[in-house]
Amino acid sequence: MKKYESQCLLIQIETLRKKMIEVTVEKGFTSQESIELSQQLDRLLNDYEKNRDKYYQSIKS
Repeated sequence: MKKYESQCLLIQIETLRKKMIEVTVEKGFTSQESIELSQQLDRLLNDYEKNRDKYYQSIKS
């Protein structure tokens, strides 16, 4: 993962995290919108972790 891609992904994660917190406070943890935002955030975090792991594996080799 290139540094620029990593930074973009981290910005997306932080932006979505803030939005999810706002929606959760306003509509509750079990609202459909909160759940969908949480799932989107999970996917972004998984992508970040996967790409980070690939990067560390490549520098170990």
